[in-house]
Amino acid sequence: MAEEIQKDAPKQNVQIKADEKELLGQYTNLVMVHNTPEEFILNFIYLFPTRQQGKLVSSLILSPGHAKRLLAALSENIRGYEAQYGPIREKKPEPTPEVGFIQ
Repeated sequence: MAEEIQKDAPKQNVQIKADEKELLGQYTNLVMVHNTPEEFILNFIYLFPTRQQGKLVSSLILSPGHAKRLLAALSENIRGYEAQYGPIREKKPEPTPEVGFIQ
């Protein structure tokens, strides 16, 4: 999608600095999405399987345009994944727990 818009634009080589911690990534098993007229907020959470407790792993704030591009990129990647590995099996969603943040 972005390639179509910038077909004639020269490609840029961007260097991204990342520490080892960021390169390793983090696992989450719950994401809460909220929005305002100006932004989308994605709170990535890890819920502990053995207790009624969780930890906020990361919170991302995106513009509406960037959120829509993220949706398109995820959809495209899921289609490619399923074409290569077969359909992703979805289990019946569990009820979303009541989640509140503490410090």
